Amino acid sequence: MLSAQEMYRQKLVSPEEAVKLVKSGDVIWAAASTNEPNILFEALANRKDELKGVILRQFLSRRKHPYMDPSYASHISVESFFVTNVVRDLIKDGHATYVPSNFGDIPRLIRQSGCDVLMFTVAPMDEQGYLNFGLGCDYTPAAIEVAKKIIVEVNPNMPRTRGYNNIHISKVDVLVEYDIPMVELPIPPVTEMDKTIGSYIADRIDDGSTLQIGIGGIPNAICKFLEHKKDLGIHTELVTDYLIDLVKSGALNGSRKSIHKGKIVATLVEGTKNLFDFVNDNSAIELHPVDYTNNPHIIAKNHKMVSINATIEVDLFGQCCSETIGTTVWGGSGGQSDFARGVTMCPDGKGFIVLKSTAKGGTISKIVPTLSPGASVTTGRNYVDHLVTEYGIVKLRGKSIRDRALALISIAHPDFRDQLSHSAKQMKII
Repeated sequence: MLSAQEMYRQKLVSPEEAVKLVKSGDVIWAAASTNEPNILFEALANRKDELKGVILRQFLSRRKHPYMDPSYASHISVESFFVTNVVRDLIKDGHATYVPSNFGDIPRLIRQSGCDVLMFTVAPMDEQGYLNFGLGCDYTPAAIEVAKKIIVEVNPNMPRTRGYNNIHISKVDVLVEYDIPMVELPIPPVTEMDKTIGSYIADRIDDGSTLQIGIGGIPNAICKFLEHKKDLGIHTELVTDYLIDLVKSGALNGSRKSIHKGKIVATLVEGTKNLFDFVNDNSAIELHPVDYTNNPHIIAKNHKMVSINATIEVDLFGQCCSETIGTTVWGGSGGQSDFARGVTMCPDGKGFIVLKSTAKGGTISKIVPTLSPGASVTTGRNYVDHLVTEYGIVKLRGKSIRDRALALISIAHPDFRDQLSHSAKQMKII
């Protein structure tokens, strides 16, 4: 029987050799975000003229890759489950497409539809022959279960993390080595408006709560107001740099968590090198598959579960659009709906959807009578608990249509309240 080191040497090939496993018509799944391969994608793009009808499925892509050029569309077709700036124009112009899905449902979709080739980045192999997923667990375990071929890219810069996030070398078909810095996301600036919104939410968070916090300036602002809290925990889909200060302040220790006590639980890590160094081999942080972290029934098991996410537009019925601007896809469903459902099932759970009251320099209200034509409902009104703007915070869950509309109008920008009231009266809801 070959040792792990011997298997590694036998399976180590050039990127050009590795991507020969891809055939025309194949469905490729790439791991999310920082776990996307890089040199493998470059080698795959170089096979453009040899391939036809390949479908590449991805989530939260952070780097611009050669195959994202429109000229590749008939050879390598991109299907994105969460749209970022690197693929947004490609989708807008019809050269790629968006697949609406809750993040937590993606593993089931993979198991049902299959996977011809799985590609992802890992940390260097350990002595026992295991390759660590590093900064992302996401849907990779599900893809490993059903993939016909598995190709990994070993990057010495990938941190090692704890949790359910390893693959043994025996399960890998081929691997390549590539040394490239991990893609970093800068810390979003925090505005005075962010601080105002953050303070409203922080006042509603009890000591001992377990938090899910989204990405952006508002979540970062919220965390600054939480540093005086006690015994907070984390059960989230995505960990960003907010985590570091929260831990260092002493507010976050997970001591009152009802599951994974003392552990920070997530499925992805995105941020700066400072964060990557912080999570590297940190025994307090565990990454789990997204169909576990985002399972509403698991979320509901957490003590005093609190979910905080942002939206783009909300109507007077409480419907939240968080992924499109009209018909233009801007982001994705992610786990917003997963956690919104989870906190409603938690006896002492609280959910907060946040947005700034206006856009385009104050000329457009983001609280509207009805969602824009073509807008997608990311979180249905039945699962929206609290809605927050810089003008206040209102509870919607359990309220009538009339009371919801009145509450939302009360936290709209003052310049638009009369107009919203007029529209609500025309719709016979107030």
